[in-house]
Amino acid sequence: MRVHPAPSADRLALEAIRLYQRYLSPYKGFRCACAALHGGESCSAAVSRIIRTQRLRTGQADIAAQFRQCRAAHDAILHGAPLARSVSPQAGMRGVFCCGPIPIPFRCG
Repeated sequence: MRVHPAPSADRLALEAIRLYQRYLSPYKGFRCACAALHGGESCSAAVSRIIRTQRLRTGQADIAAQFRQCRAAHDAILHGAPLARSVSPQAGMRGVFCCGPIPIPFRCG
């Protein structure tokens, strides 16, 4: 995995993610649906990794794919898909899908 020197837009995006992870995420009351359903990294961690390894501009398709995967995980949890049966939609799972660089809070159901 090659890490590229970050242009200013990349540095700004990475700093915004870092601030989000440090000051907002611990207090928002829910976690990323992808991380909750599949384990592993959250969307903010995944997007940060994509930016560090591919840069913001060339990583746009992978970033969008990450958010689509998170939305699908949210829908699976919310609708009780077989893959999601071990994750309860009520277990801290309100507002779990990501829509852009910052997850958008909302209430499910």
